[in-house]
Amino acid sequence: MMKILTAEEMGAADRRTAEQAGIPMAQLMDAAGTAVAAFCLRRFPDVRSIVALCGKGNNGGDGVVAARVLAARGITARVVLLGSSADVKGDAAGALDQLRRETPQVAITEVFTEEELAAAIHAQPADLLLDAVVGTGFKPPLRGLAEAARKLIAEMATPVVSVDLPSGWNADSLEQTGDGAYRSNAVVTFTAPKRAHIFGYLTPGPVVVAPIGSPDSVVLSGANLYWTGSSKTIAEKPRDANSNKGKYGHVLLIGGSYGTAGAPSMSSLAAMRTGAGLVTAAVPKSVVDLVAGIAPELMVKPLEEGPEGAIALSNVQGAQLEKLIERMSVLAIGPGLSQRGEASAAVRELIARTKLPAVIDADGLNAFAGATDLLDGSGRTLVLTPHPGEMARLAGMTVKEVEADRIGLARSFATKHKLTLVLKGWRTLVAHPDGSIGVNTTGNPAMSKGGSGDILTGIVAAMLAQFPDDVARAVETAVYLHGLAADFAAREMDEHTVLATDTVAHLSNGFRYRVRDEDNLTWLCGLR
Repeated sequence: MMKILTAEEMGAADRRTAEQAGIPMAQLMDAAGTAVAAFCLRRFPDVRSIVALCGKGNNGGDGVVAARVLAARGITARVVLLGSSADVKGDAAGALDQLRRETPQVAITEVFTEEELAAAIHAQPADLLLDAVVGTGFKPPLRGLAEAARKLIAEMATPVVSVDLPSGWNADSLEQTGDGAYRSNAVVTFTAPKRAHIFGYLTPGPVVVAPIGSPDSVVLSGANLYWTGSSKTIAEKPRDANSNKGKYGHVLLIGGSYGTAGAPSMSSLAAMRTGAGLVTAAVPKSVVDLVAGIAPELMVKPLEEGPEGAIALSNVQGAQLEKLIERMSVLAIGPGLSQRGEASAAVRELIARTKLPAVIDADGLNAFAGATDLLDGSGRTLVLTPHPGEMARLAGMTVKEVEADRIGLARSFATKHKLTLVLKGWRTLVAHPDGSIGVNTTGNPAMSKGGSGDILTGIVAAMLAQFPDDVARAVETAVYLHGLAADFAAREMDEHTVLATDTVAHLSNGFRYRVRDEDNLTWLCGLR
């Protein structure tokens, strides 16, 4: 699993790499700069000239290495150093010496004033800028030449690749934006993402992680946070040639009411597209025909309903539904259910009566507002997928209070109730009963439309049906795939025009996509 680190934890990992694994820092720096160069060549194949803007520390050393490697590949490279090369120490100084020896054609310009800085950057137009001024260990704000360079770059149209972080961004920040940080078009970081890489909107382009030699054993996260994309490997293995629908589970989707037949329809469609062997939608009999029309492959089960058009409690208390559930692998309940009539009571009764793995969403969640003591995942698989409003109702809080400490709330709720909690929103959290949390980085504003949550419910249920013994990775993969499909949809269409069902149409792109590319770079954000 790819852990999410603080700046201090990253520094400790580097030190342990040298002390325990015997890999010197100079070798790590060389690997880092080489990875940056590889990314630049892949992402910007038409680039013929670059300027590496370098500080005097190790981040600057990474930039110097990248300039050397790019120059060796025929790219015209220049290094603009903020200060004197005589002040560059340690491994960064070694990188400068190697640059001079192996690629003497690379000009190194030392700047000491804002006028010299502007002249150096604009001396010869470049196709690409490398921001290697300050990295993970830096604490804002920027000052002096570093701040002057930020203002210059903000006025330029040249694309910028950030080495480790956009200079000036606090690596430990959980904020979406970093005021006072450099403009960036792409970020290449090393070994493991830091909190800012996961929670911040660092760039409209990609954020990638490059392995540079540190073994997994030295990378330790005290907060027990990691990236959901690591789990996707379970969905990348080819299916057994000797397959049949019985091997991939049967999802029972219970939901819908008069006026909201679309929700269970979308959930069912998503479950089928995600690979469940069979899907049955159990909905009020008045909307059966509408739900069945979503796809001929969908099976439907009519349920008794009250005068309000919602499912009746008698469905749960009779033997008919119990017999149906016996043949199922996973229960998904809530999309379009409504809170009218006996619907909420039926949800509570059903969850109490069965130990079937269950995904609860929408009004299925609202049924437990003020009754969360009935949510107990002990001895069973229970997955909740609330948005902030639903979470607020479950926790007896305001939405503002939920958003103030998403990580703490998600962890405490999941551990207390021994369940998996998918707290949706910017960087959806997948909190597990053991206190670990996966953080998702896929998705975009196109998902801010009705039906997105219903789609996710179906995807989660289908993944659980296929991987019942790997609940954590199944749920994390579902969340990751949902956002990834939306990213593909937005790229092909537009964020304004994407519908929830368009994400279902792009699930195949998500399954085929590999988070690690040919250069061994892991893409946290952005599509290749």
